[in-house]
Amino acid sequence: PVSSETAQDIIDNEHLRLLRIGYFVSAAQTAIFIPMGLLYAGMGVFFAQLPASGGTAPPPSFVSWFLGLFGAVFAGIAAASATLKLLTAIRLKERRSRVMCLIAGGISCIEMPYGTILGIWTFMVLGRASVRRQFEG
Repeated sequence: PVSSETAQDIIDNEHLRLLRIGYFVSAAQTAIFIPMGLLYAGMGVFFAQLPASGGTAPPPSFVSWFLGLFGAVFAGIAAASATLKLLTAIRLKERRSRVMCLIAGGISCIEMPYGTILGIWTFMVLGRASVRRQFEG
């Protein structure tokens, strides 16, 4: 016979393992967007270098600035988010930084629909008293 505490520990460990896998997948999914942002930043630099030729004027300078800044900010946010999720997956295995994991769960709620599910599940699992004890010990 298995005691209820042991059964709860088994359930908690399995849920934390599945959360960890979810954060690895979400980090990879977010990292896919980094090259797209860099592409936009590169297009902004390319448009800024276009010479006026053949009677056609190059695009206005604000277009290249907008594309460049948009792409750089987009790539930066995607890189920061992917790094946070990767770090969260590592911390879940180590049972450290519960507050950081909750913050990552809140941020991932923005990414509909998969991130929202991951974030809600993070709050549900890390909110249990038995899981809190694992992070404190």
